[in-house]
Amino acid sequence: MTTKLDVLHRALAAALGDGAAISTALGEVTVVVKAADYLQAMLTLRDDPALRFEQLLDLCGVDYSTYGEGTWDGLRFAAVSHLLSIEHNWRVRVRVFAPDDEMPLLASVVGVWRAANWYEREAFDLYGILFEGHNDLRRILTDYGFIGHPFRKDFPVTGYVEMRYDPEQKRVIYQPVTIEPREIIPRVIREDTYGMK
Repeated sequence: MTTKLDVLHRALAAALGDGAAISTALGEVTVVVKAADYLQAMLTLRDDPALRFEQLLDLCGVDYSTYGEGTWDGLRFAAVSHLLSIEHNWRVRVRVFAPDDEMPLLASVVGVWRAANWYEREAFDLYGILFEGHNDLRRILTDYGFIGHPFRKDFPVTGYVEMRYDPEQKRVIYQPVTIEPREIIPRVIREDTYGMK
């Protein structure tokens, strides 16, 4: 008996060929494409009549540097998209890894789905992933003066700077973080009768 996932898997393999790795797990299909093939693969997923993924539901950045408890040895940054075909009533996840960890650069899919605009801006803002061909790639969630990309695994929890209102200057100012790191040691109560009356 052929399931709907089997039909989708075969349609994806026929449309994308050897340029994509297709896997099925937990009732979901994932397609991994190379960065050089990313834009063409996304166009194929949208336009192929056997697939017809009309909607981009989500696109997010991922930092794999500590994935698998540090056992990951692949590329660090990826963009992961979730697509929906209303016509065929199926979904697919598309993952593409940026080939350069120092300057993660991927093609923009704003020309394929306009909904990618803010998603790509978010991935740039939070992970530092650049999208070539995006016409308005600027921060969307953090402040314009923000330094770094806060969802990267190597970004410090306290950040680099803090802002506060200075009543003398009558404006918001940035200054180095003043939080002193401390080690919290839990209090252990060793009384056998603690909490009993």
